Amino acid sequence: MALTLYVDTDRWRAHQRSVLADFPDLIPVCKGNGYGFGHDRLAEEVDLLGTGIIAVGTTFEAAAMKDRFSGDILVLTPYRRSEEPVPLPDRVIRSASSVDGVYGLVGSRVVVEVMSSMKRHGVTPRDLGKLQAALDDVRLEGFAIHLPLDRTDGSDAVEEVIGWMDRLRAARLPLDTMFVSHLTSQELARLRQQFPQTRFRARIGTRLWLGDHGATEYRGAVLDVTPVAKGDRFGYRQQKAPGDGWLAVVAGGTSHGVGLEAPKALQTITSRAKGMARAGLATVNRNLSPFVWDGKQRWFAEPPHMQVSILFVPAEAQGPKVGDELKAILRHTTTTVDRVVNR
Repeated sequence: MALTLYVDTDRWRAHQRSVLADFPDLIPVCKGNGYGFGHDRLAEEVDLLGTGIIAVGTTFEAAAMKDRFSGDILVLTPYRRSEEPVPLPDRVIRSASSVDGVYGLVGSRVVVEVMSSMKRHGVTPRDLGKLQAALDDVRLEGFAIHLPLDRTDGSDAVEEVIGWMDRLRAARLPLDTMFVSHLTSQELARLRQQFPQTRFRARIGTRLWLGDHGATEYRGAVLDVTPVAKGDRFGYRQQKAPGDGWLAVVAGGTSHGVGLEAPKALQTITSRAKGMARAGLATVNRNLSPFVWDGKQRWFAEPPHMQVSILFVPAEAQGPKVGDELKAILRHTTTTVDRVVNR
């Protein structure tokens, strides 16, 4: 009885291969919770893709990945002199986002990130004059630019990359390899056409692992079912049942990420209206669960517990039974499952 991630493996791998065809020379990203699949599983998949390189989020993830993956490992979090030292093999490539960071990585394989319109990490145009001397003491793998997902100002991602390449060229810095992200295959093709001497490597995680929604499905097993009548008291807080029906105990609680939600950027009137409606219902203890039963998302009977959730299923719905599995609409990057099952 578990919260399970079912994977249609053939379909999932076919999607991965299609992404690889669109983005030849891509670098698969495996960070955080491994996009819901876990690092072990994604390391195996990267081996099958044959890219020879994988990107991870932190040095700690790199230390764990070195025993799972035999190729190169790119750490995406930029180096800081104050960071805790983590022993890593020579096949690990570090990112640097400042001139001082490059000086701190003497002898290492290094990717230098430039400051994009994300304004998160990166060297700025005024740093370029100082960068050449710092690069003399490292093994430069290339430059990286991390681009935003949305461009509400109508700007062009390709033009942003070209702007930086022009700056690097003017500063007499090498343009052999550019690591890019959040570009379409058409945008990447434009860059390759304009800079045929440069190797462009797209770092891709979400699109690669989660791009085919139909290839994966979460399901939580029903552990217990208790009939209730309207007004019956139940649970830790002894709330009243809103009607006749059942209380269904389902595998999947806060330790799995059920009921936890990261803030979303609400950009449309519809999405803002839905957000306001959800917030209003929550003030009267009405919270919609991610579990679907008999064709509808069901309400939490009370806030999810650590490893299970209790749902209220009204009498007009089909009664669940112990052992049934409820489909769950969960965010891959915040979900930890009990098991992954290949179909």
